[in-house]
Amino acid sequence: MNRHRILGLIALAAVLVGFYFGGQAPLDQLQGDYTRIMYVHVPSAWLAYLSFLVTFAASILWLARRKPVYDRIAESSVSVGVFFTALALMTGMIWGYPVWGTFWDWGDARMMTTALMFFVYLGYLALRRSIPDPAMRATRSAVLGIVAFFLVPLSYVSVIIVRTLHQGITVVRPDSPIDGEILLALLSNVGAFTVVYLAFMSVKTAIARGEEQLEEQSAAADATPAGAAITAPNLEKVRDV
Repeated sequence: MNRHRILGLIALAAVLVGFYFGGQAPLDQLQGDYTRIMYVHVPSAWLAYLSFLVTFAASILWLARRKPVYDRIAESSVSVGVFFTALALMTGMIWGYPVWGTFWDWGDARMMTTALMFFVYLGYLALRRSIPDPAMRATRSAVLGIVAFFLVPLSYVSVIIVRTLHQGITVVRPDSPIDGEILLALLSNVGAFTVVYLAFMSVKTAIARGEEQLEEQSAAADATPAGAAITAPNLEKVRDV
């Protein structure tokens, strides 16, 4: 059994455990069953932040050391981060409609900064596909990966800067009002989604490595001199004829 399958099975087991804790946790008095969306929404948002932090660090390492592994990690983590950001946005809208009475509020700072983060990192992936040269692609992507990261702390503190629909920072506050059982369920799912992130990264980096090898083979084939496949005529046979 390869490591991708093992990580996948561990991730599945972790998610099942996390959802079990989420199903057993008490409900919010006002939100009722809609509280349970939190166990997907919040971990998705946190894993989006983690993904882009990994890209930020790997981009710095690429610029400093120029090792392809760092570029692979940066690209793979953006791909996974975009997935988690989309999941956070979708579950947030599903959660927001029954609780706030609207799927989307254009004046909500957290919603808008998260959406902006989503589209900027989509642009990162588009940039990579528009540059054929591997070294130039990695360098320009690394610069964008570093610059774009400022959106992550901006998104996180946006609920402090501008108070709108989103509640303020809750979990990491010293005087957090969150119930102990709810916190346990929430942290269980954050842990489970982290294992899912690792499983996705394992597969995505392997795919990225395979793509690199295909690029290298294609570049080697293109570098073959014209006419190299043509062999010289056998003059001895010509004389015999």
